[in-house]
This record gives sequence, C-alpha cells and structure tokens, in this order.
Amino acid sequence: MIATRVVDSPGRGRGVFATRALQAGEVIERAPVIVIPGDEWDDMAETTLADHCFSWGPGLQDAAIVFGHGSFYNHSYSPNARFERLPDERLMQYVARRAIAAGEEITINYHEGQESQAPLWFDVT
Repeated sequence: MIATRVVDSPGRGRGVFATRALQAGEVIERAPVIVIPGDEWDDMAETTLADHCFSWGPGLQDAAIVFGHGSFYNHSYSPNARFERLPDERLMQYVARRAIAAGEEITINYHEGQESQAPLWFDVT
C-alpha cells in the first residue's frame, strides 16, 4: 500500500505526507535515481533540478535525481525520517526515524551528517 502523497505544504511548496500511520524504522519509500556524473554537474548546477538533487557516489562527487516522491521531502532540523543511499541498487531509501501519524508531513535533514544544524542555501521555516 502506498504510504505517502505529495501535496502543498504551507510556506514550503510541495511536501510528502503520510497517508497512514508509519512505525519507527519502517521503510517509507525506495526510489530509483539517475546518477549525474560529477564532470557533468556544471551543466546542471544552474538549472531548477539542482535544488532537488542529492550528492551521490564515491566521495559524493556525483549527484542523483531521485524519482518517486524522493525530491519532494522537505528539510527539517528535527526530521521524522532519514534518507539512505543504496548505490548498488541505484535507489534512495527513506526510513521513519520515529512513529509518524497519518496526515503528518514527512521531513528529512538535507545535510550529509543528517544530525547537522548547519545553514542551508535557503531560509529554513
């Protein structure tokens, strides 16, 4: 059963919301990625897609566009989910860090050190 949907998130654009209760440790989504080699990044850096990519590959020198709902999870410094790269499968996996209620927005920390409180390239609401 699909556990998420993408809808408007007040003040944040679109976001991913739980359609049913999720348990801590539950896999929310396994989304396929397309890898952009680092030497092609200059062609992408100034596009709209650049804000929706994740670092990828050895040394995180590449980027990945995540399909499914993967590029719509909003950032939080107190996220209720985390992302996990599965490079051998070319997937990004999203896992609940705690129980998430039906109707609650699912958020991740965009930083590589997913506990980081460092500023991002946009104002965090």
